[in-house]
Amino acid sequence: MERINTIGRRKQSVARIYLTPNGTGNFIINKRERDEYLNSQVQQLIVSRPFDVLEIKVEDFDIKVNVVGGGPSGQAGAIRLAIARALEKMNPEYRAPLKKEGLLTVDSRQVERKKPGLRKARKSTQFSKR
Repeated sequence: MERINTIGRRKQSVARIYLTPNGTGNFIINKRERDEYLNSQVQQLIVSRPFDVLEIKVEDFDIKVNVVGGGPSGQAGAIRLAIARALEKMNPEYRAPLKKEGLLTVDSRQVERKKPGLRKARKSTQFSKR
């Protein structure tokens, strides 16, 4: 089977993924190993969630990821969405369990902008009665 490529987005991050079935287990993110790039255990769990839901081994695939923008959390979410989309593209029967877990849903939440006259987006100055 040929290489499958998809895109995932989260916050300001965009992940382009190239998934090859029947691979050797290579998981490269921005020319670095997954465990080296995602130094947090939580982010590694986020990225591998689609495989856990489908009860598939990550070692059965070669995955190459190019991810730009945002921070570590947004990048992990973008990679997770891209992997879920690639697995669904590979086998349409995977759609139901992935959809049930919410892995095919784009998380469209963005940082709210700072408003003039306020300290942050919603935080105001301290109120003084006198």
